[in-house]
Amino acid sequence: MILTYKLKHNKDFSDELRKAKQVAEFGVKNRTLSSKDVKHFGLKSAISNQILRKYVKNKKVKSVRSVQLTVPNQSIKVDKKNRKITIPCLKLVLNYQFPDFEEINQIEIGKEYACISVTIPGGNEYEPEHWIGVDRNTTGHVVVAGEPDSGKVIKLGKHAQHTHTKYKNIRKRLQKRGKHKKVKQIKNRESRIVRDLNHKMSRKIVDTAKSNNSGIKLENLKGIRKNRKHAKSFKYSLNSWSFYQLQTMIEYKAKLLGVPISYIDPAYTSQKCSRCGHIGDRNGKQFECPACGHVDHADVNAAFNIALSPYMSQSSAESDVLEGSTDTPEVAMA
Repeated sequence: MILTYKLKHNKDFSDELRKAKQVAEFGVKNRTLSSKDVKHFGLKSAISNQILRKYVKNKKVKSVRSVQLTVPNQSIKVDKKNRKITIPCLKLVLNYQFPDFEEINQIEIGKEYACISVTIPGGNEYEPEHWIGVDRNTTGHVVVAGEPDSGKVIKLGKHAQHTHTKYKNIRKRLQKRGKHKKVKQIKNRESRIVRDLNHKMSRKIVDTAKSNNSGIKLENLKGIRKNRKHAKSFKYSLNSWSFYQLQTMIEYKAKLLGVPISYIDPAYTSQKCSRCGHIGDRNGKQFECPACGHVDHADVNAAFNIALSPYMSQSSAESDVLEGSTDTPEVAMA
């Protein structure tokens, strides 16, 4: 499994980054993959090779905006005993605290941060005794997880909707005043809050599953944003909260601990009764079954249905989630 960790490097690489952009622009314009052709820019050949490979091989790239310094595996030294990573060609030493890894695939360095792509071994997957169903929502609690066998329920992310509403209103006011730079800063702040909350929620779910020898079932929500039947307010909430980010965090944390993950068809999970299977009446967060008289919180009922549903896949709903990519770093929080 490939994960990418983000570390602050505290060095000025403005000159090297300027040269890297020149190399990328030259490569895109002349379609060359030879570092000899860009030697005159003065960038280390190992880094030039990686930049040319990334930008020239991608036929869709027509122009270059910002370029990072891409350092290949063979130009990186690792001291696992003292938890240090050294890049001799840039005279850079990074101290790391993330989990043990098999190897470093590459490092991408920007103005402030170094994104370190590593291969991490997954844990041995066990045979689950129970299943935890995870219901993701746009209103109320972002995540409601339930295990039918024990009746245990976990509700997480209650203030997420308030966070989005708050920052949405702030951005709207700033846009009216023409404060576009501030709008971007506020959007980045909101993204950091979302990532942190998704990290904490995913950690809680995976740790709970591991401690109870349970597996995790998720709805396959691929393509749900394309459904035109959703109300405008629902579409905003759905696109604002990063369900996919939460899913990938659950997946890689589960993979590290050997917790099984399965996917189910989301059809009727919020409508049918988790006790008898009949279609019930849902009114907001209240669920009532006319067939057996069962009354429950609607999201809890949905979580139990997810846990009880037969899985359609025991792999990721997106084929590349756990395989990762060394060309497009995704920050992992362990």
